[in-house]
Amino acid sequence: MAGGGGRQRSPPGPLLGMVAVMVAGLVRAVSKEEQHSIDLIDKNYVYGDTKHEVNVYVKVFTNSPFLVCMDLARSQEEVIDPTYLWIGPDGKNLAGQMYVNLTETGKLMVMGFKESMSGAYTCTLSHKIIETTTQEEREMVEAYKFMVYAYREADHAYRVFVRFTTKECELVANGQFFEELKKILNNIISDLTCHIVESSYKCHSVKIPKQGLLHELFVSFQVNPFAPGWEEVCHQVPYDCEDATNMRAQEARDRIGEFFSQQTYALKHEFRTVPTIHYVDNSFSVTHIDSCRPGFGKNEITHKNCASCCVVCDPGTYSPNNGVTCQICTRPRVKKYGARSC
Repeated sequence: MAGGGGRQRSPPGPLLGMVAVMVAGLVRAVSKEEQHSIDLIDKNYVYGDTKHEVNVYVKVFTNSPFLVCMDLARSQEEVIDPTYLWIGPDGKNLAGQMYVNLTETGKLMVMGFKESMSGAYTCTLSHKIIETTTQEEREMVEAYKFMVYAYREADHAYRVFVRFTTKECELVANGQFFEELKKILNNIISDLTCHIVESSYKCHSVKIPKQGLLHELFVSFQVNPFAPGWEEVCHQVPYDCEDATNMRAQEARDRIGEFFSQQTYALKHEFRTVPTIHYVDNSFSVTHIDSCRPGFGKNEITHKNCASCCVVCDPGTYSPNNGVTCQICTRPRVKKYGARSC
């Protein structure tokens, strides 16, 4: 796993005493308006549709599936003297471009897909129909449009909630305890290039059945995989490091969960006198949080068949941070995909 270093041990004892369709695991494709999209896909091939544009989602740095310059029905028929004209998002003929694989049968693959390659890919199929009785030839022209979008998997972070019993809310040691807790947790996950962020605590009086009134610290923090040095770790991973980043975040979450489990064990088996501030058994809980890289965002309406994906921001929108929303430019000067600013 990226991150390096051996796993550190937790300190002993308590603290302080398209229907969405996946192609080859990388590409999702769906007809924009109709729900027959599953029929458009045959392994690594995505077929066109003369009535509707077809949306295709390609994971960054991978190759797109082959975009087929005909619909599924046409592909099952004899086609006489076919010619194909593929035009990319920049309006240029794609024939001869180094980043595409264009076959003689009109299939197009875009290689090493980047966010800047997103946009409309159109193909014009010209072919002949010959009347069997008169041998009369008619020229037929059909147009197909594919909207191809780069996407990334969401980055994972985790919001943790945990509680500790304390003697009283005004106790000076409460703040000291909280700072020490953050240091210990950061130490546990530092070799994973993860850290604790957005941490806070509040003290509340809690009426416990059959126990009277207690005082508890309600602690919350976020386990974030982007501690200083994470970019250097990513450089060790070919192409994109999102999978390794998510694995690091999950490992950090598991280590922290194990740490609090050890608190319960220690309180029951290692201490004769319960510390003034101690962990509340079974109070540990985790909430999953998604984030997207700058230039990407989620939109369940526009990209409902790739709703869990971080899809490249459309022209006229941008995402400057690790949120999940592509914001609309007030001055729509942005004409490219994946903008990070207006």
